[in-house]
Amino acid sequence: MREETRKQYLKLMGIELYRPAHELHSGIVTSEEADAFVEEPVSELATDPETAVSVQDTAVQAPPIEQANTSADDDLMSYMAMDQALPESDDEEPQVAKHSSSTDELSGLDWEQLQQRIAECEKCSLCQSRTQTVFGVGNNQADVMVIGEAPGAEEDKQGKPFVGAAGKLLDNMLKAIGLDRENVFIANILKCRPPANRNPSNEEAIACEGYLLRQIDLIQPKLILSVGGISAKNLLKTEEAVGRLRQQRQQMVKRNIPVLVTYHPAYLLRKPSEKAKSWEDLKKFKQMMKDLI
Repeated sequence: MREETRKQYLKLMGIELYRPAHELHSGIVTSEEADAFVEEPVSELATDPETAVSVQDTAVQAPPIEQANTSADDDLMSYMAMDQALPESDDEEPQVAKHSSSTDELSGLDWEQLQQRIAECEKCSLCQSRTQTVFGVGNNQADVMVIGEAPGAEEDKQGKPFVGAAGKLLDNMLKAIGLDRENVFIANILKCRPPANRNPSNEEAIACEGYLLRQIDLIQPKLILSVGGISAKNLLKTEEAVGRLRQQRQQMVKRNIPVLVTYHPAYLLRKPSEKAKSWEDLKKFKQMMKDLI
């Protein structure tokens, strides 16, 4: 194997080339050239499973190097480039596992302790941009929970879920079937606002999941109204769209609780033509309440 090819292999593996001190000062290789062989640590490149593919693609698409004489060298180069996107050992836990709020960790917390734990949470990067956490509002002994997606700008300011125009529409939806904020509990999949109101990432939802599960365990609702695709995805562990899930009695995956899925109020404000479908969902939910409560 030629020396230049060997250097490139070592570079892809993140291994610093050893050079005697006298060579670094003799003009044979400069200190800048030596530093160029040190790559970023693998742990920083591979903390997010979703970015592993993009890291791999970046490595494979690196500027071409001088080709070795055998196809075995080519295979080795591809393997090493791919390996940069993988954990260094089986002992390393993915970032999600390290930061998830497990139900075991939270199982002993009462209502006030859970509120305090959420207020102090730093399990994901959203803690750096939030104004405050959004725990939820309503009756903590309610038979019905309403679960949305994530706080928006106004929710972040006020510390309450579903305020502003979407909140008013949700209030009207609940009133139409004989409910209000005093006799339900309203919460979100996330307790912190994602920047620019983007959708929550899978990692953020997993980090926050234990908090929602502990709320459910303490409230013990008999029925859940899931509003929006992010809510349905996380409660039902599905990739199906709201349009395919609505009008059917679903079951929450991690708890034995019936769920009805409908559109998010913010979506209905953007697309009023879907309000008729949402009303059909609410009538179905009202019938489920009669059967279960």
